[in-house]
Amino acid sequence: MLLLLALACRHPTPVQPVGPAPVPDTQPEAANACRAGLRPVHASRAMVVSAHPEASRIGAEILRRGGSAADAAAAVAIALTLVEPQSSGIGGGAFLLHHDGPTKTLTAWDGRETAPATAGPDLFVGEDGKGRPWPQVVPGGLSVGTPGLLRLLEALHAEQGKLAWAELIAPTIALAEEGFTVTPRMATSIAQVERTPMDPLRREEATRAYFYPGGRALAAGDHLRNPALAATLRAVAAGGADAFYTGPIAEHLVAAVHDASVNPGRLEPSDLASYRPVRREPVCLDYRGHRVCGHPPPTSGGTTVLSILGALEPFDLAGMPVDGVAATHLEVEATRLAWADREAYLADPAYVGVPVDAMLADDYLASRGALMSVDARLATVAAGELPLPVASGALCPEGRDTTQIVVVDGDGDVVSMTSSIENAFGSGLFVDGFLLNNQLTDFARDPVDEGGHPVANAVAACKRPRSSMAPTIVLDADGEVELALGSPGGSRIIGYVARVLVDVLDHGLDVQAAVSRPNLAVTGAVELEDDCGEPAWPAETVAGLEGLGHTVKRGSLNSGLAAIQRVDDGWLGAVDPRREGEAVPVD
Repeated sequence: MLLLLALACRHPTPVQPVGPAPVPDTQPEAANACRAGLRPVHASRAMVVSAHPEASRIGAEILRRGGSAADAAAAVAIALTLVEPQSSGIGGGAFLLHHDGPTKTLTAWDGRETAPATAGPDLFVGEDGKGRPWPQVVPGGLSVGTPGLLRLLEALHAEQGKLAWAELIAPTIALAEEGFTVTPRMATSIAQVERTPMDPLRREEATRAYFYPGGRALAAGDHLRNPALAATLRAVAAGGADAFYTGPIAEHLVAAVHDASVNPGRLEPSDLASYRPVRREPVCLDYRGHRVCGHPPPTSGGTTVLSILGALEPFDLAGMPVDGVAATHLEVEATRLAWADREAYLADPAYVGVPVDAMLADDYLASRGALMSVDARLATVAAGELPLPVASGALCPEGRDTTQIVVVDGDGDVVSMTSSIENAFGSGLFVDGFLLNNQLTDFARDPVDEGGHPVANAVAACKRPRSSMAPTIVLDADGEVELALGSPGGSRIIGYVARVLVDVLDHGLDVQAAVSRPNLAVTGAVELEDDCGEPAWPAETVAGLEGLGHTVKRGSLNSGLAAIQRVDDGWLGAVDPRREGEAVPVD
């Protein structure tokens, strides 16, 4: 059956327009370059960068106690469950790259959620035989995949940890019991989801009680305690991830999914008990004398970012103005071509043959770049014809909004991890102090395309949905880390990460200048980010793009980039001015 599906997907049809399908953005509006005066933070030895100051502080303290980059990343990810619940947490999953400084070994860890064993291609199909609209299927239990974050963190800690597992969790337990201050971003997120068709926070009693105490929405400056999460984390600290995936917590999680007031789901205790993270080989590409590495499928982020860079390789971007017509146009064209291949080929490699090696081959990327011109827009773009490998065939095992974290420790170990519960506040189901994801909506809701051919990213039992998360690490010729980064932002993540890589590697910007620069995204139209509501891109660039035939849209683009860059005397850390992150040095 897997082979038949692979053959059915072998000859992709042209994709027009190309780019991420616009999806309602329920994350808060970006602050954009209102914080454009940010300067990179310097550390001589170690650094933590995350989307919340409290989480960064916790990670830095773990490093000061002698913890590794893996220890600090785990502590930060667990802390974000509490202080940034709208974006990530133990009810979701993650993709992670780990670079071992002493051995110069790079490893990818896949903690992506999986579909229930009882799920099939019809999971989101309505009575009319078509995929139900995205806003209808986000809230409730049907969209919840088996969470992967804790299993991933535990597996990484077993290999790379220096401190005791419980020591990584203790700071968040204390903070949950003592309480923390609700930030403007969290409060704005609550206010914004109220105005969406999903409105995930007021449907379920437990969720409503936490985010609307006394019937009033949480506001910036409120003091918020989460004793239920503290109890959950005490169990995990004592019993490891098994305490989450089996026993009372797992029972409560499954009950919440089955008893959801809308879209009851199919998750079973066996789905949780059998979940395991997957250790994978990173995907890498040589670009301008650098080795750029990302995470392989089932996320499309790493492969698609590298495809964009490979198509740009023949062009002298360094000789073009960073925000000029030529460089911007070429980035748009490379993204359109890479996105066509993404849509046709990328999915969970256990279920369909994914031609990653062929997509990133030098001759193929050169052929994609040869389609591009500095002074003309491609009228149509299509996926290339690529040979498909056989799917690995790893199906169900038997028995057993997104945020970015970057960490470097004193031994030179580096972690770049993108973690998510997908939409803001995920499915809206709140269990034992944490929110559950809605990651299954990252599957194609229609199992076949307009021609009746099976879609590579269709739902299947125990399958991992395609993602756009793109944690990235750049190595020099000696195998040392030069740059590590990633971002939230849904399908636009790929464009955010590719832009920063080009800004640093081609145009020579420092990492904070690159992160702060106005964003670019391709969603059929070319989206150019404003600066606090005012145009940020040169008028001649906008006019030039339109003259080439591009449709240009302006607005906010809600990245959440976090990055570190190696310099002669240590490291520079960069946070995204669009969010509330902080880079904390450890010297």
